[in-house]
Parts: sequence; structure tokens; C-alpha cells
Amino acid sequence: MSIVKLIKPKRFEDDRGWFTEVYNQSTFTQMGVNVQFVQDNHSFSKPVGTVRGLHFQRPPRGQDKLVRCIAGRILDVAVDLRKGSPTYGHYVAAELSAQNGHQLFIPIGFGHGFATLEPNCEITYKCSDTYAPECDGGIKWDDESIAIEWQLPIGIEPTLSNKDTLLPLLKDFDSPFVYDGVPLHPL
Repeated sequence: MSIVKLIKPKRFEDDRGWFTEVYNQSTFTQMGVNVQFVQDNHSFSKPVGTVRGLHFQRPPRGQDKLVRCIAGRILDVAVDLRKGSPTYGHYVAAELSAQNGHQLFIPIGFGHGFATLEPNCEITYKCSDTYAPECDGGIKWDDESIAIEWQLPIGIEPTLSNKDTLLPLLKDFDSPFVYDGVPLHPL
């Protein structure tokens, strides 16, 4: 089942700081996230306004992702790309930060991207499959038909990779992802 979920792990605090369990397979399965993760990624984005995405991997090497921000603050976005979905092209977004400790689970069939809202952001994410360049894909981050509100600070122009500036628009994308009967819900 393809459900984007905002996960808010509990933090146990005292005068020394805090402790949190960021992943427990049994707990996540109880929440409906029954995925075997096989790869962990860690990225660093130096400038405010770095935008990465909207990325995905096509079948047969699709990737479920569990994303968290361990330094700084980002806006994390998931876009429904499942052909036949009543919420096709719609998105949800959540602020993830080192301070709030929230995580976003993004299932196969959704494009993923983020924008840095502070300098020096570090993002880690678990993936359910390893990177497969032959299945790599994406949609343009500023596609007007999706109309993502990236919440970039006033006066900040986005910093993008060359790859991300060349991605296609949603209208030019033939989705390989199939709708499973569960529309995108607000977080």
C-alpha cells in the first residue's frame, strides 16, 4: 500500500540531552511501513535554497525512502506519480529538522525532493533498493502544474544540479507507476 507518512519518533529528554529510536522494524511494521531497507544515503547541502529533486527510480528498481534531516532544516516533498490516481500530480510536504526529529516515509510511486531552509543541512535516508542508474528518473522541481510552495526565504534563488534543471515536466512524463487504490492524504 502506498501511503506517505510523517513519522514523529518519541524523544526521551533530560538535562544531558535526548535519546530517540529512529528506526525499529517492528514498530514501523505496526505503523503500516512494512519495508526492508537495504541502503542508507547521507547528503550535505551547504547553501540555503538548495533544491534536490524531484527524483525516483522506475520499476523494477523502485525505492521506498525514509528521510530525516540530522542537521539544519528542510522542506521535504512527495509528489504522487501513480498513473490513474485521483491525486496524480498532487503533493504533500513536511518540515524536517534536526530539532524536530521528524521523518517522512515516501513509498514507491512518488517523486521526492527537498529544499534547504537553513545553511549546512545534512539529510539521511534509507532506501528499499540500491541505486540503479538505468532506472533513475525525475520531474522538474518547479513544474507549474504541481505548483510546489518550496518556502524558500525571500530573495534566495534556488541552487540546482544540472541534472535537475533538465528534468521533464509532468505533462511529458509517461508514468511507470500504478495506482494501488490509496489516494494521497494530507500529512
